[in-house]
Amino acid sequence: MSEFINIALPKGRLGEKVYRLFRDAGYECPSIEEENRKLIFENPEKGVRYFWVKPSDVAIYVERGAADVGVAGKDILLEYAPDVYELADLGLGKCRMCVAAKKDFRDRGERTLRVATKFPRIAGRYYASLSREIDIIHLNGSIEIAPILGLSDVIVDIVETGKTLLENDLEPKETIVPISARLIANKVSYKFKHQQITALCEQIQLRCR
Repeated sequence: MSEFINIALPKGRLGEKVYRLFRDAGYECPSIEEENRKLIFENPEKGVRYFWVKPSDVAIYVERGAADVGVAGKDILLEYAPDVYELADLGLGKCRMCVAAKKDFRDRGERTLRVATKFPRIAGRYYASLSREIDIIHLNGSIEIAPILGLSDVIVDIVETGKTLLENDLEPKETIVPISARLIANKVSYKFKHQQITALCEQIQLRCR
């Protein structure tokens, strides 16, 4: 095959699951499973080139055309709104975007709500839909501590099992949106490599059912 499909995989456990899904769909690349520190792997026979990138960067590589397709969490797609095609829900990495707070907290709407989050756009859109006035506090890590120390009233974050919240005496109050891994494609690539990308997508979807 003369032309590769360039595939951006998210580093970490999710990426390993995603690769296995691609492998089982017939797009294996044996060198990716070897012990090494390489970031780019090719299988000319199958016409695929994989590379590992930080999960939050996958959509950038795809949007800018360095990757033809990639796998990104729905949270990333909602927060950064990259100009890409969303082709399929892979059903992997399932969790939910939630509002969480101390167990005894009730939002009575009497004053501006202080919201700590890594996802200011998602939080902003959600509360705008409720016509609720908020003060967004953009944090980058360990946001569970914000309501405990009185920095915020609530947090907006990804919840998988809820264990971390529970251990910090917090609880989910509302679910904003379910999150899972999505197969995305560069718009130009989708036009010029349409046959290859469509075939890959169909094989992947068969294994997601």
